[in-house]
Amino acid sequence: MPVRTLARRLMSRLWFGLPRRAWQGGVLVAAVAGVSPLAAEITAAEFSNPTSRYPHGVLGDEIEYGSLLIHWSNTAQNQLSQDAVERHGTVVVRLPQSRVFEDLAPRLIDLDGDGQREIMVVESDASLGAQLAIYDQRGAKIAATPPIGTRFRWLAPIAAADLDNDGQVELAYVDRPHLAKTLRIWRFEAGALTQVAAMSGLTNHRIGDDFITSGLRNCAEAPELVLVDASWQRLVAVRLAKGEIHRRDIGPFTGQSSLQSALDCL
Repeated sequence: MPVRTLARRLMSRLWFGLPRRAWQGGVLVAAVAGVSPLAAEITAAEFSNPTSRYPHGVLGDEIEYGSLLIHWSNTAQNQLSQDAVERHGTVVVRLPQSRVFEDLAPRLIDLDGDGQREIMVVESDASLGAQLAIYDQRGAKIAATPPIGTRFRWLAPIAAADLDNDGQVELAYVDRPHLAKTLRIWRFEAGALTQVAAMSGLTNHRIGDDFITSGLRNCAEAPELVLVDASWQRLVAVRLAKGEIHRRDIGPFTGQSSLQSALDCL
């Protein structure tokens, strides 16, 4: 998983007409192709529709995004021959005026281990603040953490991986990295996200940075999250085992190069 996004959240150069539309929980989902993406694979995702309607500015400016573009492809059998036909399309998830995608870029993850990718994003509400949300290839929000509960309160994602080697994927983020500085780990079970562990005193973002200072590494027998302590002085490695978080100091934090060295197991 990348440590940081080097390029600021670029405005999308794409614009599509919206021939087919459906409302899903206050979100406008538009299929921009004549083929249903029901059995398709996500090939890429990006934010679009830049907006200043939620002027938090935590990521360095007051521009967030009102839409998510989900690009998909599907190889189907041609009914008139034995040839396989490659079909492509885009689904547009357009949020209502009260919400934005307050994030650097969509992240492609395999939430349930079925080999089909989903999309993990930070979505913020004008009254309730941020939540971690998961969308599928149809543009349906299939799971989300509860919103933080207050306007202009944010969370910074770290990774999605099987952190305790039990065959299930966990999602990790820092809840309010500038205030609460609390690592939270969630698991997707029975169609919903359930928190399995939390630990305070950790962070991965400073106000105004257009990158996130954390990541996932595999240096030994178990995956580890690498973050910074609350004082921004020390690098911390975190493991999840039997529902508990275990942390250890792995050296001084001296900037992004020290984080990258830790992620590279150096």
